[in-house]
Amino acid sequence: MEIGEEIKTKFKSSQQKAMINVRFTSNWMAQKQSNYMLKHDISMAQFNILRILRGAKDFLNVNTIKDRMIEKSPNTTRLMDKLIEKELIERVRCEEDRRVVYVKIVNKGLNLLSVIDADCTFEHLILMENRITSEEAEILSALLDKIRG
Repeated sequence: MEIGEEIKTKFKSSQQKAMINVRFTSNWMAQKQSNYMLKHDISMAQFNILRILRGAKDFLNVNTIKDRMIEKSPNTTRLMDKLIEKELIERVRCEEDRRVVYVKIVNKGLNLLSVIDADCTFEHLILMENRITSEEAEILSALLDKIRG
């Protein structure tokens, strides 16, 4: 359904329509992904932290994780505390400076990511349920990069 019909409005310009469509679609996708993550008892932000740590392959400074997150969150420490409680990551303090904290994904966290990676339904959510081709996805991504300059 076209965005104007979906939200029952008319737009002043094509640019306004595109901006609202990006925000609306982003929220729509986020909701679908969040609903999917519920079955794994993690949030999208926690999933993002796990993926960052998997890519790091070793301990990573908490501030580095905050910088790399897709959605910046003031409660990143609390999100990590929950992942520690679920035994998906571990935390250590720097011996030289106790204010510096490092975290690392553990095998249980890696296994959870493997399950999610292997689940085609999640991949289809990310790929917009096969509504666009790979080529169209590349064009969309390039246009979004262009918007951010």
